[in-house]
Amino acid sequence: MTDTSIPAAPKGATGILVLADGSIVWGRGFGATGSAVGEVCFNTAMTGYQEVMTDPSYAGQIITFTFPHIGNVGTNDEDVEADTAHALGCIVREDVTEPSSFRNSQPFDEWMADQGRIGISGVDTRALTRRIREAGAPNAVIAHDPDGQFDIDELLAKARDWAGLEGMDLASEVTGHQTRIWDSGVWHLGHGYAAMEQMESQSGNRDLTGERPHVVAIDYGAKRNIFRNLVKAGAKVTVVPAQTSFEEIMALEPAGVFLSNGPGDPAATGKYAVPVIKALLDRDVPIFGICLGHQMLALAAGAKTIKMFQGHRGANHPVQRHEDGPDDGKVEITSMNHGFAVDGETLPDTVIETHKSLFDGSNCGIEIVGKRAFGVQYHPEASPGPQDSFYLFEKFVRGLA
Repeated sequence: MTDTSIPAAPKGATGILVLADGSIVWGRGFGATGSAVGEVCFNTAMTGYQEVMTDPSYAGQIITFTFPHIGNVGTNDEDVEADTAHALGCIVREDVTEPSSFRNSQPFDEWMADQGRIGISGVDTRALTRRIREAGAPNAVIAHDPDGQFDIDELLAKARDWAGLEGMDLASEVTGHQTRIWDSGVWHLGHGYAAMEQMESQSGNRDLTGERPHVVAIDYGAKRNIFRNLVKAGAKVTVVPAQTSFEEIMALEPAGVFLSNGPGDPAATGKYAVPVIKALLDRDVPIFGICLGHQMLALAAGAKTIKMFQGHRGANHPVQRHEDGPDDGKVEITSMNHGFAVDGETLPDTVIETHKSLFDGSNCGIEIVGKRAFGVQYHPEASPGPQDSFYLFEKFVRGLA
C-alpha cells in the first residue's frame, strides 16, 4: 500500500466495499469469497430477499438492504425468480442468523456461497443508503476474504475502470436461450406452484387445449412470477429469448405479446428489441410491457429513456393512476426495481401517461393511442411485494382476441 491515508482494517473485518470515489466500507464477509464489481443500489423491501437476489433485473448490481434482518428465514427452492442469483452481492446491517422458518432448506450464508455471491454484514446501511440518495448510485467493488487480506489499490482501480450500467445491454446475458411453454401458476402454501392442468380442474372455466389466448412473452430477464401471473389471468404462455425476431414471434401466432423486465440500459437493449416492437405495433398486436419492457415500448413509440440518479427499488412505492374513469387518482402500492426510466417530458402526442410515481413524479405507465399497447414501470407480479396491481394482467389477457 502506498496510500497512507487509507485507514487500517478494523479488527475482524473480512469484507470490504471500495467505491470508485475512494470511499471504503468495512464489514464481515459471508457467502462466496473473492471480489465483484458493479453498481451499488439500495432496496427498501422488508421481505423477499431471496426473490430480490435472484431477480435478473439486478444483474450488474450490489444490493444494500435497508431492512436490517436479512437471512433470518433462510432460503428454499421455491422463493426464487431464476435458476441462479443475478445480483452480484449484498450489504446488510446484522449478521446472518440461524433460520427460523419451517420452509427453510438452507441458511442464507450457505446459499450465497453456493450461488457464488458475496455478502457483507456489520455495515451501517443507513449511512450507505444516505450516501446513495445524496450522491447517486456509485460503482464499487465488493470483496470477501476470510483472512481479511485486501489489495485496496487494486480494488479501487477495478471500481474506477468499470464502465457502469449506462450503455450496457445485459438482457442478452440473462435471457433464456430456448423457446418454451410456461405451464405453472402462482404459489400456494402446502401446494407449491400448481400445474396448469391442476388449475383447470380446480377452476373449471378454461381449457388448456385452446380456449386460453396465446401470449408470447419475450424474456429480457424475466422474473418467473410474471409468467405465473399471466397463466393465473387466463393466458397460455410461450416464452422466447430476447433476440427473437418479429417473424419468429408471428410464426407462433400470438394473440398478444408480453415484454418482460430485465437489467441494463433500455437504449442498448433497444438496438435489437425496439425494431421488433415497432413491427408488432404496426401489425396492431396487443402488447403489455413491464419495467425494461415498458421502457422499450416507450422507445418504440418515440419517447426517450434516462439514467436515474438513485433508482427505485423496493416493495413499498406509491404510484398514482392518471386515466379517465372511476379509478382515476387511485394509488397503488407497488414493487419496483429500476435504475432507468422513461423521460415523461419526451412522450409524443400518441402516448398517454397513465401512472406516476408519488415519490418523485417519474413516469410509471403509458398507453399508446390507437393501439392495444400499454406498459408499467413497476412490477405488478408482486414477488416480493403487494398485490395491488394484478388487475393489469387481467386487463391484458381480457383484451386479447
